[in-house]
Amino acid sequence: QVQLVESGGGSVQAGGSLRLSCAATGSFLSVNDMAWYRQAPGKQRELVAVSTRGGSTSYADSVKGRFTISREYAKKTVNLQMNSLKPEDTAIYYCNADVVRYDGLEYHYWGQGTHVTVSS
Repeated sequence: QVQLVESGGGSVQAGGSLRLSCAATGSFLSVNDMAWYRQAPGKQRELVAVSTRGGSTSYADSVKGRFTISREYAKKTVNLQMNSLKPEDTAIYYCNADVVRYDGLEYHYWGQGTHVTVSS
């Protein structure tokens, strides 16, 4: 059973920082791309940042220069450092990973979500 375990959400004032972490646990061969998505109240889920297995990263325009995604490959972990937070960053943040299981196939997994609240 593969699970993505998230941590690090919380409440912060505008201009503050938070760090989210997500670890892939269970039995599997490898992890390919890992990403963070978010969903604000009344809005669709949107992609925030992606980290590929090859080390490339990409970001939504709304977070460029403020958020940094990083991987700890040995720990099968992805982190999201969020600086200069704005009230519009308030959302549930979801970890996402493409995991290769022992059948050789890639499966798409989601974390349970962690709340981030930014007050003005």
